[in-house]
Amino acid sequence: MKLILAIVSNDDSSKVSSALTKNHFSVTKLATTGGFLLSGNTTFLIGTQDEKVDEVITIIADHSKKRKQMVPSSASYGVGMYTTYAALPSSSWMSRDLKRYKPRLYFSA
Repeated sequence: MKLILAIVSNDDSSKVSSALTKNHFSVTKLATTGGFLLSGNTTFLIGTQDEKVDEVITIIADHSKKRKQMVPSSASYGVGMYTTYAALPSSSWMSRDLKRYKPRLYFSA
């Protein structure tokens, strides 16, 4: 069993979430902030079988796009601050082995 943590731009978050759930993957979305993708982003927590990790990563990559964005540069070269374009990644991810996993318990009323 694997736990995949995927950081995706907010612009692509709903497309990625819909595609994962259509393919029967359980997804938890967390609104996250930070400079990792230099803008608002969403972190997905996805638990899956080892053999399905590549399928999850493919879905994420297919439903998120690379973008160019203006970012301030601290390299002055004697002319002060300036703004440049940077190619931002579409998403970033990592996976970890789950040593212990307990599925959700459902209670009926």
